[in-house]
Amino acid sequence: MGNWIQAAIKHPGALREKLGVQTGETIPAKKLADTHKNLSKAAEGPKKLTGSQRKLLKQVNLARTLKSMKK
Repeated sequence: MGNWIQAAIKHPGALREKLGVQTGETIPAKKLADTHKNLSKAAEGPKKLTGSQRKLLKQVNLARTLKSMKK
């Protein structure tokens, strides 16, 4: 399946909008790492993430994966 990236990105710019990054700018790696850390910490133990938090975590994970593939 050669076009999995195109199929994985349903709403281009959604993560950028949620993180408050202007259109045309790259999302800083530190902002992605901090968001991932905060969401992972919120999910520790018996606590559960809300639906929007789970979706944001998936978007951040995909962005981090794509950033690492670019190298």
